[in-house]
Amino acid sequence: QVQLVESGGGLVQAGGSLRLSCAASGSIFSINVMGWYRQAPGKQRELVAHITTGGTTTYADSVKGRFTISRENAKNTVYLQMNSLNPEDTAVYYCNALVMNLGMSNYWGQGTQVTVSS
Repeated sequence: QVQLVESGGGLVQAGGSLRLSCAASGSIFSINVMGWYRQAPGKQRELVAHITTGGTTTYADSVKGRFTISRENAKNTVYLQMNSLNPEDTAVYYCNALVMNLGMSNYWGQGTQVTVSS
């Protein structure tokens, strides 16, 4: 079994910054992709950004130029640096990992709330 533990959410004013962290632990041979998704009230969960083992990144158009995803492979940890936050970024942010152990499995964290006040 694999656990993803997120931290770093909170309340911030518009224009501010937050940094999310997510550490994976458990039965892990390797992690192909780690990423962040978010879900605002009444909306579907959407991709924010993801990063491969080799460092290739993908971002949602809405966060390009403001958010930066990074990872430390040796620590099975992914980060999301969020700058220039605006109220539309308010959501529960979920960590996601595509993990290779006995096979390939997809795991989710419990979510961390990010609230941006205007």
